[in-house]
Parts: sequence; C-alpha cells; structure tokens
Amino acid sequence: MTPSCATKASTSVSTATRTADFTILDTPAGPFTTIADSDGAVLAAGWTADAENLRGLIHPRLRPTDLRERPDLGAISIAVTDYHRGDLTAIDPIPVSQHSGEFLLHAWNILRKVPAGDPVTYTEFAAIAGRPAATRAAANACARNAAALFVPCHRVLRIGGALGGFRWGLPVKRWLLDHEARS
Repeated sequence: MTPSCATKASTSVSTATRTADFTILDTPAGPFTTIADSDGAVLAAGWTADAENLRGLIHPRLRPTDLRERPDLGAISIAVTDYHRGDLTAIDPIPVSQHSGEFLLHAWNILRKVPAGDPVTYTEFAAIAGRPAATRAAANACARNAAALFVPCHRVLRIGGALGGFRWGLPVKRWLLDHEARS
C-alpha cells in the first residue's frame, strides 16, 4: 500500500479545513456524496444526497466549517464512477483523512487492504487488525468510518455471512457486495 492511500491521522490541535468541496454523483446504488479537503483527501463519503449530514460524520478536528458544491472532484469523482462501472481498484489510490485513536486509524488502514469480492467476518477483521479478541472494537471501526467506499467497511460481515449493519442501508451493502462478487 502506498502512503497516499493510507488513512492519515490529524497531527495538529486544530486542523479543520475552513471550506471543503463536495460533489454528489448518481450511482446504481443511489446518490453518492464525497467531501474532500483542499489537498484532495476524502474526509467523508456515502450514499446520500445530504452533504450537511455527511459533514457531521467528520471528526471535529477535521470537520470543515463550510461546504462548497462542485460538479466533480477530479480524481475522486473519476474513481467513484470507475468503481461503480466495475474497476474495483479505482478507489485504492485515493487518499483519505480521518482522525481518531491509534486502533481505529490502524483498523481503517486494514479495511483498505480487504480485497473486493473477498469479504471478511468481524472476527477475521479483528484478527487481521492484530486484536483477535476485539470483535466489538472491529465492528466499532466499521460503524465510525466516515469515508465509506474508500475505506470499504461494507466488506465486513457477520459470522455465517449475514450482512450486519451499514450506515447507508443493507440494500446498498448488498448491492456493493454483489457488484464486487460479479467483477
């Protein structure tokens, strides 16, 4: 994994971007909104047309005070479109910026390494994140992930293959898993 695709930690006390850009793209799974900082790193993303609600998922240290809608976000928009068209690796080089404690940042980086079409269980995810007994912590990492798709928490399932939860709804999670299995 290249450093540019790692989930970055916030290193200063106040690193919030004053204004961040967002775009809403139509996808087969529904409207998809991405918020990006001025460096082109994804701050938040998900299947919604409500950018303000999505902004609220960003950690306060990174949360922009203002949002500016753009018709597209360059490489980010291309990656989202290409992913939905079948290039499942298109999202991999896109940088993500999230802030949290050491375990969550590590877990989000591990999620970026789970291959499309090869989902893992929460128990397996905990083990590959280095904490085999921390299944609940692994599930929490999925639940607190603000950068859906780019940090593919949809690739984590319950034991037995049940979908578990997904902030953007189980029909979207099912669509993503089926899309990745077909490609």
